[in-house]
Amino acid sequence: MSVLQKPALRPKNPRFSSGPCTKHPGWSLDGLKGALLGRYHRQPETKARLELAIDRTRELLALPAGYRVAIVPASDTGAVEMALWSLLGARGVDVLAWEAFSRDWVTDITEQLKLTDVRPLLAPYGDLPDLSEVDFDRDVVFAWNGTTSGVRVPNGDFIPSGRKGLTICDATSAVFAQEIDWQKLDAATFSWQKVLGGEAQHGMLILSPRAVERLESYRPAWPLPKLFRMTRDGKLNAALFEGATINTPSMLCVQDYLDALDWVERVGGVAGTIARSNTNASVIAYWVGRTAWVDFLARVPETRSNTSVCLKIVDPEVAALSPQMRDALPARMAALLDVENAAKDIASYRDAPAGLRIWTGATVERSDLEALLPWLDWAFAEVKQSLAKAA
Repeated sequence: MSVLQKPALRPKNPRFSSGPCTKHPGWSLDGLKGALLGRYHRQPETKARLELAIDRTRELLALPAGYRVAIVPASDTGAVEMALWSLLGARGVDVLAWEAFSRDWVTDITEQLKLTDVRPLLAPYGDLPDLSEVDFDRDVVFAWNGTTSGVRVPNGDFIPSGRKGLTICDATSAVFAQEIDWQKLDAATFSWQKVLGGEAQHGMLILSPRAVERLESYRPAWPLPKLFRMTRDGKLNAALFEGATINTPSMLCVQDYLDALDWVERVGGVAGTIARSNTNASVIAYWVGRTAWVDFLARVPETRSNTSVCLKIVDPEVAALSPQMRDALPARMAALLDVENAAKDIASYRDAPAGLRIWTGATVERSDLEALLPWLDWAFAEVKQSLAKAA
């Protein structure tokens, strides 16, 4: 069994977590100067700062005319729940699920909202459901990018422009990293903590005019908690989409978000952050292509994520070990690299197949990924040898 020498060069920034993700290059506390701390969030100056965050989001993402944007509670999860509880129930629902969080939406729709006309379209980790089976006469719920599986939809071509139902999309690890056809989405969500490396607990909710029409024409059969309410007296609460948040936001986090948007502009806007994400993912792809012991969890190249890259161990000698040892190997690799300060938080998600998950979003530097790769080879050899001896 070959023994590799420990690499001499470590990544300057070993943070490869898939959320909260690393801060953007050059980030410092100076970017938080000017935060409106200790101020009432509904007075004109703070409300204007919140509205600025909304307006700059709309402009940078080049959202279609008439699309609304709101800052909402509880990160991406809160934004998705607001959309599900407020919009669903008017017609049947197709729910696409191929990883942990999209499966959570299946559970919420069937067991919490207790909708009965629901078609879960499921696929195992590594695959997409058959997109040709989706019925867009119904409402459709899906994730653009499966953060826990590294599998994404290749594009929005499978969504018809003349659909009758609404499309509700959890896009949290895709926005600012992947090309999104906004005209194909009626409700989309993301959080600052992903591609922008912002802070947690604040979500973004984007609604099309079709979604607004549903809100104003349909009233769900279930009670809506205050945190989910987007209408007043049967009409859209327009103030929510102008900076009047439902609950108290962190103005410190808002300032950090604005700082991240400044960085996006400096690197060339959304085209720049997409390019950075694609370049980073290509570094991993090149290494996987020449490394025998590892492969992508996503089987089809066109569906591989360029942000949450999920990897599986395919070494035949490892395959001969017991299931417990096989599952332990990537977790032990991640722990070893953490101790070495070469990589933080790269074990697969707790409900996903045993493997590695490396964030390659726009805030990660290519040079850090290039420095990481020899460490992955070294850690694999070290842990494999240790498990072989134990076996």
